[in-house]
Amino acid sequence: MFTGIVQGLGKIRAIQSFPTHRRLVLMTPFSLKKSRPGDSIAVDGCCLTVTQIHGSTFAVDVSPETLKRSTLGSYRVGQTVNLERAMKFGESLSGHLVQGHVDGVGKIRNRRKVQAGKEEYLFLKIQMPPVLKKYLVEKGSIAVDGISLTVNALNSGGFEVCLIPHTQKASALTGKKIGDKVNLEVDVLAKYLERLIKKS
Repeated sequence: MFTGIVQGLGKIRAIQSFPTHRRLVLMTPFSLKKSRPGDSIAVDGCCLTVTQIHGSTFAVDVSPETLKRSTLGSYRVGQTVNLERAMKFGESLSGHLVQGHVDGVGKIRNRRKVQAGKEEYLFLKIQMPPVLKKYLVEKGSIAVDGISLTVNALNSGGFEVCLIPHTQKASALTGKKIGDKVNLEVDVLAKYLERLIKKS
């Protein structure tokens, strides 16, 4: 389980393709001394299991299901990604509960910057699969490339979010352009609520 608060920007050092999966080797800006193979790290919002650790790099295996449901299949060596280690019980939940299970892929349709005094805010309009839109509400939460964001507004094709200056500096989402794809995970509580209502 994760919180959607990016802990560092990683870089993809190597990509290996196998008949059954793909392996990514990533460099981290944070220490891996307390990490072990078997630990979970979210890469752009995808919960992946660490298989190897060498100094400041770690390897993960990506299954065909994850490649199909996320943007990981299109990644290149040198690409910057958002990283978050799994939360520990008792830690502050600064974002919202994020499973790291991508529900679908969205596409950036518009980006605009708004100046407010000395600060600059980045607004992104993101198109999403229609089947996921029912789980969104204004001022609710959504994870975009693993970042916990507030839904500012809903529109016909999807939703809009705002990246505050801190989030712009701390995440790779800032560098995404119009037409780029992003991983989306809707609030799991909304999915549980839907299932309970259908059963009643």
